[in-house]
Order: sequence, then structure tokens, then C-alpha cells
Amino acid sequence: MDAKSGLTLLDQTRIIVIVRGVETKQIRNLADALFEGGIRVMEITMNTPGATDSIRLLQDKMGEQMWIGAGTVVDLEDAQKAIAAGAGFIVTPNMDEAVIHYCLEQNVPIYPGALTPTEIVKAWKAGAPAVKIFPSASIGMAYIKELQGPLSHIPMVAVGGVNADNIQRFMEIGCYAVGIGGSLVDKSAIRQNRFDRITSDAKELTEAMGHYLEDHLDNEKE
Repeated sequence: MDAKSGLTLLDQTRIIVIVRGVETKQIRNLADALFEGGIRVMEITMNTPGATDSIRLLQDKMGEQMWIGAGTVVDLEDAQKAIAAGAGFIVTPNMDEAVIHYCLEQNVPIYPGALTPTEIVKAWKAGAPAVKIFPSASIGMAYIKELQGPLSHIPMVAVGGVNADNIQRFMEIGCYAVGIGGSLVDKSAIRQNRFDRITSDAKELTEAMGHYLEDHLDNEKE
């Protein structure tokens, strides 16, 4: 999937699923379960054993259906490895302008992690299509909402603490999208081959987001 198609998918769904610590032998089953639940964008974190193998596998098997990227990309070496493996987008926990510039040179969208207004603006000016606010679980929604005052022109992705109960609230305070990991990628369910549970949880999240987007688009038209 090319960058334009991937960006369109994210714009339509607004959810990035973060996959950390899942073995390559289970990654296709997980991706199938997430896809059945409506997920279209997922990242494999680079601190997952076999991350590049998982990215290659998913790009080969599901690259036309899902936008597959790499997360926890902490430096230029990680970015190079991820893109060589076929990552369609990059997510970082930190703001590294060298990584941003490299990804843009490769025509690979990047969502750099930032916390302070200075970091957020630097990431945006460096060319990121959106900025990951991390860790949003610790700082809470009030902080993100406060950022919207001076920085509402910068698309923000909240990562941390997002679930089906509060996903609409994150969007209402001004987030462009959200990143969801442990609350959806249930390691216990994976070990038990209960991928139906993951599909069910994914549907709950995508339906909640879908309701928000429908209402939001309807309000924009009025």
C-alpha cells in the first residue's frame, strides 16, 4: 500500500493499533482478527523480537488491505531497518529531526512522539503529517485539550490510556487519531488462540469511533 492510500485509510478510521511483543508465528492470526474487527492501520514495535520479519510477512500477506508500519523507532538505524523491511509508516516515542527527515526522503509518513509544545511544533515544522502525544495516559486529557488552544492546527495522535469507553472523548478534545495497544492486543487471548475476543474488542472500538466520525461529519455539513 502506498503512502497516499495509507494516509487515506487512517483519515477514514483514525485508529492505529500498536502491536508489541507478539511472536511472528502469531502475527497473521492477530492481523486477521483485527481486520475482521474493522482495524485497518497497525504498527509493529521495533523492540518486538522478530519485528522486521513480522512487518515483511504482513506486507506480503495483507499489504493491500492494511497499512502496516513500525513503532518504537528510536533512532535512524531503527528507521532504516523498518523501512527496509517494508514499513509503510513510522511512529517514534521521541522527537528526532534526523529520523523525520530520513522518512520524508523515503516518502514514508512519520508520526514522531512529542510532549511539550516546543517538541510538537518542531516535529510539525520538520514535516510530520501528525504528531504523537506521548505519554498521554500519564498527562491526561486535560493537557491535550489545553494544547488545542495554541496548537489546534497541528494534528495530534493520543497514545496511551485509550479504550472503548473514552475513545470518543479523546476525539472530542481535538485529537486527530488515537493509538491503542495493550487494551486491545490481549496477550492472554493470543496465547489461548482466542482471536475472536480480539475481534470483538476491535469491533467495539471501531464502532465507537465510527459513531463519532458520523456525528462529526454530519455536524460539519450543517
